[in-house]
Amino acid sequence: MEALINLILQFGDLNKQQIEFLLSKVEMLEFKKDDYLSEAGKVPRYVAFVLEGVFRFCYYNYKGEEITNYFVDEGNFVVDNQKFESQIVASEYVQAVTDCKVLVFNKKNWDEISNTIVGWEMMKANMVRKCLTLAMERRSPLVSEDATTRYLSFIEAFPNLINRIPLSYVASYLGITQQSLSRIRRNIR
Repeated sequence: MEALINLILQFGDLNKQQIEFLLSKVEMLEFKKDDYLSEAGKVPRYVAFVLEGVFRFCYYNYKGEEITNYFVDEGNFVVDNQKFESQIVASEYVQAVTDCKVLVFNKKNWDEISNTIVGWEMMKANMVRKCLTLAMERRSPLVSEDATTRYLSFIEAFPNLINRIPLSYVASYLGITQQSLSRIRRNIR
C-alpha cells in the first residue's frame, strides 16, 4: 500500500484522512499467470496498481496473430483509463505474464474518490499523462530503429523484465520473429 501512496503523492498532496479514505476503497487481488485483468470485448472492471508481477497489453491483428503491445510491471498502474472511465468495451487484453498481486479500484470506488477528494481529478489526469508519456517514450524507438537497436532499447526500458517474460512476447512487442530475436541475442552476447 505504501508504494501506491508514494506514487500518488508524486502528483499532489493528500492529508492523512484522504489517504485513509483512498485506502478504504482499494482491495488486493491476485492473478495467476495467463489470467486476464481485462479482456477485449468487455468493459474494464478495475484500475489496478501492480505490487508484484508483470502484465502485458495484447490484441489480435487482422491475420489472427497475437500482438504484444506493452508491458506493465511493479510500481505502475495498469488500466486502459479512457475505456475504464467511460465504461467502454476494451479493444485489448490485459494478461498476467507472471503470477501477480495488484491493488484494485472498481469503478464505483474510483468515482467515490473523485467525488470526495478535492483535487483528485487533476492528480488523476497527471498520473494518466505520466503513464501515456512513459508508454510513448518506450514505444517510439520501435518505429524507426533496426531490430537489434529495438531489442537494446527494450532492455533499457524494461531492465527487470527480460528474464521474467517469455521471449515470444518480447519478439511480438519488438515486431520480429522469435528466431530473429534468438539470433540478435546470440550476436550481442
